[in-house]
Amino acid sequence: MDMFQDITLRHCIVTVLSSAFLAFGLYHVHSLSGVTEGGVIGLNLLLDHWLHISPSITNFVANGICYLLGWKLLGRKFIIYSGVATVSFSVFYAIIEQFDPLWPQLANMPLLAALIGALFVGIGCGFCVRVGGAVSGDDALAMCISSVLHIGVEKAYLITDLSVLALSMTYIPLRRIGYSLLTVTLSGQIIGWIQRMRFRQKKSF
Repeated sequence: MDMFQDITLRHCIVTVLSSAFLAFGLYHVHSLSGVTEGGVIGLNLLLDHWLHISPSITNFVANGICYLLGWKLLGRKFIIYSGVATVSFSVFYAIIEQFDPLWPQLANMPLLAALIGALFVGIGCGFCVRVGGAVSGDDALAMCISSVLHIGVEKAYLITDLSVLALSMTYIPLRRIGYSLLTVTLSGQIIGWIQRMRFRQKKSF
């Protein structure tokens, strides 16, 4: 089918595995650390705090807008791989959250949680972005900004994250914002590094 032209099984597998890795990290690290996020996730929390609008509403609307932009700017392959990533993430997160967190002590170690969390987000999102998909609206928005402004994707992540974190300072203590800034900066750099990595070309399957 023309719709699935150039969609490879190898890239789909990478997308599924990277989404599973991200889901594992968000549950076992981010959900315990109390460190806020930038991008769409942080925006949801901000609107919930000041306007009392449920993230279940704002997340749906914001992600929908981001994916629509991604489809218009990045095309068919983006939507297909993003669909695989989104479904995979939801399925794996639903499975993982049935178990107790592996490292509950991270709740009292925000610096370590920020560093480890950056690895999970950077690697999980990085490989998905590399094959042309997005696990969340954050990734879609960063890919769109990168495409329009012709800048590295890590810079695009930083633009959105810093904007939301700056607004979040209206209700979140500065120290906690510092941990958030650390994790989003590191994760964005990792995503950019993975996107620029050179691999030996193999026949697609």
